Amino acid sequence: MKKISASLALGLLSQHVYAAGFIEDSKASLGLRNFYINQDTRNADANTQEEWGQGFQFNYISGFTEGTVGVGVDAIGLLGVKLDSGKGRHYNPDSSKYSGTVFPTDGNGRAEDQFSSLGLTGKVRISKTEARIGTLQPKLPVVTFNDGRLLPQTFDGGQITSNELDNLTLIGGQLEHAKGRSSSSSESLSIGGANNAQTGQFSNTFYYAGGDYKISKNLLAQYYYGNLEDFYQQHFLGLTHNLAIGSGALKSDLRYFKSDSDGENGSAAGHADGYVSTGYYGNGVTKGEVDNETWSALFTYTLGGHALSAGYQQVSGDSNFPFLNQGDGATAYLITDRQIGKFLSAGERTWLAEYGYDFSKVGVPGLKATVTYLSGDNIDSVDGDKQEWERDFRLDYTLQDGALKGLGVSWRNASLRGNAAADQDENRLILSYSLPIL
Repeated sequence: MKKISASLALGLLSQHVYAAGFIEDSKASLGLRNFYINQDTRNADANTQEEWGQGFQFNYISGFTEGTVGVGVDAIGLLGVKLDSGKGRHYNPDSSKYSGTVFPTDGNGRAEDQFSSLGLTGKVRISKTEARIGTLQPKLPVVTFNDGRLLPQTFDGGQITSNELDNLTLIGGQLEHAKGRSSSSSESLSIGGANNAQTGQFSNTFYYAGGDYKISKNLLAQYYYGNLEDFYQQHFLGLTHNLAIGSGALKSDLRYFKSDSDGENGSAAGHADGYVSTGYYGNGVTKGEVDNETWSALFTYTLGGHALSAGYQQVSGDSNFPFLNQGDGATAYLITDRQIGKFLSAGERTWLAEYGYDFSKVGVPGLKATVTYLSGDNIDSVDGDKQEWERDFRLDYTLQDGALKGLGVSWRNASLRGNAAADQDENRLILSYSLPIL
C-alpha cells in the first residue's frame, strides 16, 4: 500500500500539476511545536521521564484539477529534533519498546537526535465524493489519530468520503500500517495485550465504515463499524444534541460501543499464539478474548465564558475497551481519554466533572483555563475491585496581535492516583505557531 500510494501520488502530480485549480487552490503551511514533558512516577520503581524537543510539520494541500474527475496530491512532512533527554529519562533504557516518551530509541537505549517522515496522499473527487489513498489521519469514533506529543501519528491506507445526500456523510476505508507519534517507521496494527514490540501479534487489515446523519439543525446521529482482522469487531452508535436554555446552551453527547472477537482472537489456539486482549476473565486470567460493551453520557452547559460538564461511563464485559493501539501512543474515542489515564478497564465505572472558562468575556481574549476530575472504580482484577482518579489542569493562551500573532502557549498539569496503576504526576509545556506559505 505504501509504495502504491506514493507512486499514485507522484503520477497524479506529474500529469496534472499545471491543470487549472490544482495550483490556484493549493495551501501550504509550516507548523512549529516546542514540546516539553515531565512524567514523575511516585510509588513504583521507575525513573522520571523527561524530554524536550522541537517539532516541524509541513502541510501541503493541493486543489483539484478541473473537470468531472478532479485529482490532487497532499503531502505531510514531519521532523522532530531532540533538545534534551537522557538514558535514564527516556523511558526505554533497554531498547525493548518502540520508543521513549517523545523520541525513538537507538540501540543503546538513548533518544535519537532527530526523526522524520514524509507522507503523500493521492486524491480523486467526483461530484461530492472523494477518494484518498496514502497517508491518512482519520478522526472517527472507531479510529482516531493521536496528536499528544511532539509530532502526530499517521496511518497508511485508503478512504472514501461521500456527501452526495443532503445531511448525510458516508465514510469507508481500510488501514494497513501506523506510524507512531515518536517514530519514523510504519508498524502493523494491534491492541492492548498483544502489542509487545518484541513478541506481540499484529494485523495489516483494519476495515471501517459508517456515517453521520444530521437529523435536524441541533441533532446528529452516528453509526460506525470497525474490524481489526484477527482481533475484534466493533459497532458504535452516537447522538449529539444542542439545546438553547435561556442565554446558555446544553450539549448532550451519548456514545455506545459493542466489541467482540474476530478470527484468531476468538480461539484457544489464537490465544496461545498471542492474539489476546487485556482484561480480567476470572481465576487469575488477565488476557483473552475481546468481550466489551462501553457506554457514556456527557453533558456540557455553557453560559458566557463558563462551561460546566458532567459525565458518566460504564465499561462492561471481560476485556478492556479495544482500540487500535500499537504500544507507542494511541487515542481511544472515549470521554475518559485524558492527559494520563483512559479509564477503560474491564468493569470500570467513571464519573467525570469539568469546568472551563474563556477569559475573553472579561477582556482577556486568547486566555482559557480548564480543570477536570475523573473518578473510576469497580475495576476487575486478580486482587479484587480497584479504583483510580485523575485531576487535570490546562491553561492556554494565544497571542491576538503583534509580530507573533497566533503564537500559542499551553501548560498542562495532571495527577493520577489509585491502586490500579502507578501514581503519576505530569507536566507539559507546549509552544505552537503556524506559518502560512501558500
